[in-house]
Amino acid sequence: MDQTQKLMNLIGLAMRAGKIITGEELVLKALIAGKLKLVFIASDAGSATTKKLNDKTTYYHVPIHDQLSTEQLTKAIGRPRKIIGINDAGFAKGMVKLM
Repeated sequence: MDQTQKLMNLIGLAMRAGKIITGEELVLKALIAGKLKLVFIASDAGSATTKKLNDKTTYYHVPIHDQLSTEQLTKAIGRPRKIIGINDAGFAKGMVKLM
């Protein structure tokens, strides 16, 4: 199993554990509140959205990962999403290792 598949499996596990926030507005609110440890944005997300999230994550010192496509993120959590926030330090640490 390759690293990408392991990462997707870990995202799915975090989803089932309730450690994920999805959608642009909710992720931005959680980011500003200091609740997120890691943010995923789809590689095929819009440029304005990507820039906004890159700026916010840089400002709040939260790592961002943009190598997975919308299709891969959707497959990982079972819902169509372009933006996913991880609010658990343990899951985030494991995911950063796989990146």
